Amino acid sequence: MATGLQRRNDRSFVKIALVAIAMFGFGYLLVPLYDVFCEITGLNGKTGRIDEAEIAARYQPDMTRLVTVQFIANNNLGMPWEFGPGVESMQVHPGKVYATSFKARNPTGHDMVGQAVPSVAPTKASRYFNKTECFCFNQQPLAAGESKDMPLRFIVDPNLPGDVQTLTLAYTVFDVTQVAMK
Repeated sequence: MATGLQRRNDRSFVKIALVAIAMFGFGYLLVPLYDVFCEITGLNGKTGRIDEAEIAARYQPDMTRLVTVQFIANNNLGMPWEFGPGVESMQVHPGKVYATSFKARNPTGHDMVGQAVPSVAPTKASRYFNKTECFCFNQQPLAAGESKDMPLRFIVDPNLPGDVQTLTLAYTVFDVTQVAMK
């Protein structure tokens, strides 16, 4: 009888261990799977990245159409930086590269590192908004009291659906100082 109970306990242990390993694996793969899902569906407003060398080959500017691009900046809770767009909006021709910047200032008495995360609305427009240069590609260190203009170069794909006349590019900046120091 003890051996039967022992076998059931062993089987239960193996099942629980396999479930724990599967849960860990799922958790580990969740971020890359979510990124792929967002890229395919256009959810979460993630934007694309493109090399400037590709632009001439892929795009012809559509000088007959104007699209408004609005810029919004947000701070995550606990992020004390002063952060905002250089301009609130721009009128752009799809297929043409434009440049602007965001401004950041660290008003604290200590060095900090920030990471900006972009989002585009409406969601269906996110796949048509590509950046060639962006401060969001890298973490941004700012010394105590330091200010910085952070560049952004972008292009709106001429294939943007005609019913989209306004895009909103929003950045949320996060304090990643502790992560960056490791």
